[in-house]
Amino acid sequence: MAKKKNSVQSLIGFERFTRFGVKTDKAEIAFFSVEPTNISVLSEANIDVKIRYLMTLLSTVPNLEIIALDSCECFDSNKIYVKNRLQNEQNEGVRKLLQADYSFLDEIQAEMSSARQFMFAIRFRREKDEQIFNTINRVDKAISEHGFAARRMTKPEIKRMLALYFGTSISGEEIPDIEGENYLEVTENV
Repeated sequence: MAKKKNSVQSLIGFERFTRFGVKTDKAEIAFFSVEPTNISVLSEANIDVKIRYLMTLLSTVPNLEIIALDSCECFDSNKIYVKNRLQNEQNEGVRKLLQADYSFLDEIQAEMSSARQFMFAIRFRREKDEQIFNTINRVDKAISEHGFAARRMTKPEIKRMLALYFGTSISGEEIPDIEGENYLEVTENV
C-alpha cells in the first residue's frame, strides 16, 4: 500500500493555480481585490449607503464571500515571546534591550494595524472554464455596479495573500513557484 504524502499543500487542500485563481480539493476559487474605503471620513448617510450597496451586492451574488486580512504579518507571537523573556530576565542590560524590542514591535504593529486587505471570493464546484469565465465577468460587473472598486487578483497577488495568511512572509515579498529554485545554479552543457 502506497503511503500518502503529508504536505502542507495537501493539508490545506491546495492543488494548483488556475487561469481564474486557485484550485483546491473541493472547489476552484476566484479572488477580487477590493479597494478599501476610509469610512472615518464619510458621513453617517454615506456609510449607510455603502452598507446598503454591500447588502444589495450580497443578495445579487449570494455565494460571494468577503475576506478581510491584515496586509502584513501580525507580531503577536513575537511580542508574547519578548514579554515572557522580560518577566524572567535578571540582567538589567538585557531587560533594557528586550524592552526596546517590545516597544519596536508594538510601534510597527500600530503602524501596520490600519493596513487591511479586502477581497471578494467566489467558489466554483463543477463548472467548466467557459461557465467560470462568464460568471466571473458577471460578478465583476455586479461588484462595480454596486459602488466597489475591485479587480480580479493575479497569481502573484494570490501567492502574496496566501503567504501572509499562512505566516510565511512578513512583508509579502514575491514567492517563487518552486521553493529553492533561486538557489539552483543552472549550467549549460557545452
